[in-house]
Amino acid sequence: MTALDITILEQHMELLRPPFPARDAPEAAAYMLLGASDIGADLWSRQPRLRLVSHRVIDIPAADHISASPVHVTWSTVGFMRLLGDAMIAGKVPAIVHTHPGSYAFFSDQDDRNEQELARTAHLKGVRGLVSIVLGGDGSVSARIWTAANTYIVADTVQIVGGRFIRHAAEATESAEAEHLDRQRRLFGAGFNKTLRSLRVCVVGCGGTGSPVALLLARLGVGYIYLIDNDTLAETNLNRVHGSHRPDVGMAKVEILKREIETMGVGCHVITSKAWVKSTEVRDGLKSADFIFGCTDDNSGRTFINRLAYFYGIPLIDVGLRMVAANERQINDLNGRVTTALPGRPCLICSGVVNAARAHEEDLERTRPEEFQKRKEEAYVIGGGDPAPAVVTFTTEMATVAVNEMIAAITGFHGSEGMISNRVRRWHSRDDRFLAHRKRDGCPVCNSDWSRGAGDVVPFLDMVS
Repeated sequence: MTALDITILEQHMELLRPPFPARDAPEAAAYMLLGASDIGADLWSRQPRLRLVSHRVIDIPAADHISASPVHVTWSTVGFMRLLGDAMIAGKVPAIVHTHPGSYAFFSDQDDRNEQELARTAHLKGVRGLVSIVLGGDGSVSARIWTAANTYIVADTVQIVGGRFIRHAAEATESAEAEHLDRQRRLFGAGFNKTLRSLRVCVVGCGGTGSPVALLLARLGVGYIYLIDNDTLAETNLNRVHGSHRPDVGMAKVEILKREIETMGVGCHVITSKAWVKSTEVRDGLKSADFIFGCTDDNSGRTFINRLAYFYGIPLIDVGLRMVAANERQINDLNGRVTTALPGRPCLICSGVVNAARAHEEDLERTRPEEFQKRKEEAYVIGGGDPAPAVVTFTTEMATVAVNEMIAAITGFHGSEGMISNRVRRWHSRDDRFLAHRKRDGCPVCNSDWSRGAGDVVPFLDMVS
């Protein structure tokens, strides 16, 4: 059976639910379009999974409202027919949303009867299903998708994704009261460990920053980790790849980390891909992730996961370092950076993290090395230089900062806005800078209604290879 989970972007949730609803307020309703992410085989269960992400909220016109009270809401289905038409044109999944201001989120017998008729209409129109979402006044959320007039699938989880990450599970996950997690439970509560145990986290790049990120996630109690890196361990990596030993030289970095995590015995399930992040074989794993840590040192990989974060509503926590050795004219220039990218915030390109020209050159070097070398000789591309300096204490410190951003998203310890958008740590100046960036006008990634929550499109991520 196909599993289902639904992501509602924070900016869409703000349109759907008033911040302080009165318990005696009348129920309200709205429509949505959701982008679909079809996962052929879940990495861990090996079963098909459908992940839906909010793409657009559509108000029900006042003229369509019939009546509402604290325990019911009814409206004309004229707008519903338009919704189905919009869904067909956009290739999206239609959804109806209503609130229970004075209660928790549940589906009533009346909901079952009404939705059966709407689902039958949707089926006849040829859309792939009809989603129904209920928002409780206590903050709870329930959701399901009608795949036929008499058949529905209840969402395993519904997550509200923005600066904060708030997960609602249909059923309790496996016990997270392990003794080794007791000290963090005392700080953040049992719900923190429960959420961590349910998370699927992808780490892209398993070198100086990715290796400590992966090991920290496992120690925290993250239930499922997916590691992606195409490299093997070189002798020069021994100074900063956590878990590595001299006999591991030549071994895939992802396998070294898998071995170390499994040796911990903390119940973390690890799957690896020794592959380039743009390989088709890693797409299902990336699309399944609740968080992605970008620990790659290239522009091309960053460009790819940057787009993926916006199309699928997956928070991206990107880590980078820029270290320049001192010379006779200047002191050391030592900088570490953690940037969070997700719908509603500037992307890595608008934040100045990614160099699009260098990304193109890196793709050329990887896919057409002869052409790359020719252009390099003709000075059309920059080409590779000496390896960048790297020191384990600095790479590990920024890995910790990055993982703390995920903790801030789950717990809110930074405040209601959750994750910090952009932090630059300047060790040479002994300070942190919090840089504000704006979305560029016309940016097709972060300033586009089309890409936000778009889900699966052809070509993948609307990128021509």
